[in-house]
Amino acid sequence: MNFQFLNFHLFIMKLSFFFSKLLVPAFFVCALLLSGFDMNAQRQQFELACIAFYNVENLFDTINQPGKMDRDYTPEGRYLWDTEKYVDKLDKLAWVISRLGTEKTPDGAAIVGLAEVENRRVLEDLAARPELKDRNYQVVHYESPDFRGIDNALFYNPDYFEYISSRPLPFEMEREDGSMERTRDVLLVTGKLLGEKIHVLVNHWPSRRGGEEATRYKRIHGAKVNRAIVDSLKAEDPMVKVVIMGDFNDDPVNHSIRRYINAVGSMDEMTPETMYNPFYDAFRKGLGTNAWRDSWSLFDQIIVSYGLVKERGEGWRYFRSEIFNDRRLVQRTGRFAGYPYRSFAGGQYIGGYSDHFPVFIYVVRPIRE
Repeated sequence: MNFQFLNFHLFIMKLSFFFSKLLVPAFFVCALLLSGFDMNAQRQQFELACIAFYNVENLFDTINQPGKMDRDYTPEGRYLWDTEKYVDKLDKLAWVISRLGTEKTPDGAAIVGLAEVENRRVLEDLAARPELKDRNYQVVHYESPDFRGIDNALFYNPDYFEYISSRPLPFEMEREDGSMERTRDVLLVTGKLLGEKIHVLVNHWPSRRGGEEATRYKRIHGAKVNRAIVDSLKAEDPMVKVVIMGDFNDDPVNHSIRRYINAVGSMDEMTPETMYNPFYDAFRKGLGTNAWRDSWSLFDQIIVSYGLVKERGEGWRYFRSEIFNDRRLVQRTGRFAGYPYRSFAGGQYIGGYSDHFPVFIYVVRPIRE
């Protein structure tokens, strides 16, 4: 290796570390070493944004609402779910969300997709907690027909994301008897991330309860819903920037992700028809976001479109992915030691955060001089 280049590389790494400790306004700015950029580009300054997803595990209020199966989450219910427990969970989740991406950008995640929230009220309560209040997160949420009463939602920081539109995409499947099965809608949100249009799809696909193979068709259906939206957007703009995020209840190697979303695990494999799954390598290395019966899964993923990977101009481009598995989020004792420190186990509230780790990605773009 050229030693002059190596010294420059080490200098930039030290400089990046130094600036990451400073309180700088807006997005973290530094001279990032990006693969695929020449030496002149390596001296270019970039701005960076964080996009995150978190399954918050049954965030319910304490009120029994008619038509919802939420009685367990009331003071008289199975979990003896009262205000003290509710506020404790809100504070724990707020702490987690407030830390996502702050290693590189002091204001944290500009966009946060959320799963397993009961209603708009719990989202507003979460955004108002002291750890998050200064972010002024705005809420995008629609009630879904899920039988458990849980929905998908999205937070966005209006300083960085300009909301344009949103809509729920129905998740409907025909049963063998001809009736329709409906579950959590896919949430589509369109806006501008510091002036540049981006589309975000938030998902929580059906679980594997009943067996992975027996329920596979449900998750493939979810993949088809997402892919249809991506294809329609790409028909208008082949370099459109789309982010698919969620708890897919499938790993990066499963058919729903690999074949039907057409998400590859290597940038070198990409074609204009594919998407890129940056969590593929993490899964291959044995990392995960949730665990069951001593086995890790990486169900929580963020997948990006061709336009976010192959951008060669001045627009947003994918940079890095991370699983946020801070030690506070890990169960330290008992039968679930080493697992995500969950809120509920064995029919009891145990005071954790969630049974999933959150994930996030960074995107970068050159600063216009």
